[in-house]
Parts: sequence; C-alpha cells; structure tokens
Amino acid sequence: MKTIKKNAKKNIDKCTVGIAGLGLMGGAIAIALKKAAGVRPPGPRLFAHDSNGGILTRACSRGIIDQGFNDPGEMLARCDLVFLCLNPSAAIRFAGRWIGCFKYGALITDIAGTKETVAAAAEQLLRARADLDFIPGHPLAGAEKGGFAYAEKVSFTGKNYILTPLSQNRPENLAFLKEFIHHLGFGRVTETTASDHDQKIAFTSQLCHVIAAALVDCEADRKITRYGGGSFEDLTRIAMLNTPMWTELFLENRFLLSRIEQFEKSLDKIKTLIKNGRPAELEERLAAVRKQRIAMTGE
Repeated sequence: MKTIKKNAKKNIDKCTVGIAGLGLMGGAIAIALKKAAGVRPPGPRLFAHDSNGGILTRACSRGIIDQGFNDPGEMLARCDLVFLCLNPSAAIRFAGRWIGCFKYGALITDIAGTKETVAAAAEQLLRARADLDFIPGHPLAGAEKGGFAYAEKVSFTGKNYILTPLSQNRPENLAFLKEFIHHLGFGRVTETTASDHDQKIAFTSQLCHVIAAALVDCEADRKITRYGGGSFEDLTRIAMLNTPMWTELFLENRFLLSRIEQFEKSLDKIKTLIKNGRPAELEERLAAVRKQRIAMTGE
C-alpha cells in the first residue's frame, strides 16, 4: 500500500485542478485561475466537468479551461485538487458516487453555502478513502444571477473565504489550500467549525436573501422602481436569486429560523416606536443601530 507523504508540498503551477460544476462559481474559479496564470505563468492545468456539454465547449473555446470532460470519473483520475462547485446535496452525492475515481492522494474541497451536512459527508468519505483529503469551504462571493454566463461578473478580489477543516485534514494540505485561495484573489481566509459557519452565515447571507425576497413579495406594483432612489434597488438586488440553490440553503440551515425570529423581534421594536409616536426613543434606537453598524466594519 502506498504511503502518503505527510509533508509533501504541492506546487500551484504544477497542480492539475478539476472543477465539478461549471456554473457561476465554478466558472468564476476557472476565470480567476486563468487570470492569475496570465500574471504569473504557466499556472495549473485546469479541467472541468459539467452535465451541460455546451458549457464545456464554450469554456474550452474561450481558453477558460484546458479540457472538458463529460465523464467525471475520467477527469477525477487526473486531478490533484478538485473543487465541487455544486449545491450541498449534489456535492455529497457526487463525492459518494465517484469516490473510487479520485486520483490517489487528491485534495477535495467544495463551495457550498452550508457546511454541517457537507462536513459530515466528508468525514465519511475520508474513512472510506484514507488517501484523500476533503477540506470543506465557502467562498463569500457571487452575483445576483446564476449560471456560467454570469461568471465573469464575479470578483474575488479582497473577498472573504471560510474553511471548516476536519480533524483528519493534513496540515500541509490546509496550508496549500489557503495559498491557493489567496492565489485566486481572496483577501481573508477564516477557519471555523461547520456549526459556527452555518450559524453566522444564516445571518450574513441567508437571512438577507429572505428579507430581500419578502420585501419584493410584499409589493405588487411592478412600476414601483420609478420611485426608487437606490435603497430599494440595493436591498433587493439579491432577490434575483438562483431559486433551486437558495431553496435548498434555506431548508438546509438549521439556524435560519432563529435568525428570522431574531430579525422579527427587532423589527417589532421599531414598529412599536413608530406606531406609538415615540420620536426620542426611535431616534435613540436608530443612533444605536448606526453605531453598531459602524462597529461591525472596524476591526
């Protein structure tokens, strides 16, 4: 049986990278890698698999990927690093179905917006294939519209990236993945637990999408934007969401309901002050909110 080299240092430029799912984020990762290679050639060799063969053809013709694969097993057998750019359940199914095809010693990561179920599945996978390493992750970047066609609109520059490492992960692979993430353009990489990730992301991401959807849903006038000065547009941009993905994320995150209830309580307090005509208390509360928002941006 082969022995894993514990301290083997991967080289980004000599790495073969595979992307499973060439949608918005998969396409954005591929584009970022090619841009980085243009600045510092030669860059890694880049493969991709997608169920839509037309997307693979377009990506190849534009030089975004080096080769597209209709057969994921054929791609996985060649890749040192694999990004599962799929929804949580799809990423879990994909990894389980093709577990026997991954290259020996490959590093796997994902980009799913919830982490608890993915982390649990990754632990099972590592028990079944001890030579592999799976580090769950979540890039905090995107665009309001989904699909490969909008991948060029995604910017990673200076953005946050969350990793939820497992106890089985090899330190050298974690260090390499962090280096790779910075290579893509991300500014800050945060390590945390899957549970902590889901609790915080329920507030900073999923609750925001719920509020945006509810705000649009409560107004039937399609010409209301004639009266918009930017506030409505800024608040509801993310309501133009990828509905299958966000439906899954809303239902998947066990912390989202408590975050919605937390928001409802705060909204009720402001509503009560307005209803009862309490200007001094309302101004005091809004001032406290302003102070809190400023504090959130400073570290």
